Amino acid sequence: MTGTARPVRRWVPPLSGTELVTVLDRLRGWSPFDGGALLDDVAAVLDDVPPPEGDIAQLAERLGGHLARLVTIAVASEAERDPTVAQLVLRSRILHADPLPCGRQEAIAHLRRLGWTANELHDRLAAIRCLKEVA
Repeated sequence: MTGTARPVRRWVPPLSGTELVTVLDRLRGWSPFDGGALLDDVAAVLDDVPPPEGDIAQLAERLGGHLARLVTIAVASEAERDPTVAQLVLRSRILHADPLPCGRQEAIAHLRRLGWTANELHDRLAAIRCLKEVA
């Protein structure tokens, strides 16, 4: 069988070296979702006894991180098609964008809104099987 040589295009990698380093750095910095840590933080802010003043900023940062991760999971799994999830994602984005208020009572109220929203979004994602339930 005689064949004619067909020109083959040279392979070009889909990402540049710099882009590959960025992907590698992100993979190294990735940590899996920890539903237990989320529930611990939610419990700390929704408890009858408010958290100590020294813990407020840290809790707000962690809850914001939990919300961001839950929103990413919801978007990636296309769970936003569920109207309840879509509403909770919107509320999460709004809360995440709001800065922590300066006054203690206002900061506690903000923490509780973060906690309720994170808890509700977590529960809804578990109910529609986007997450495993955490006991």
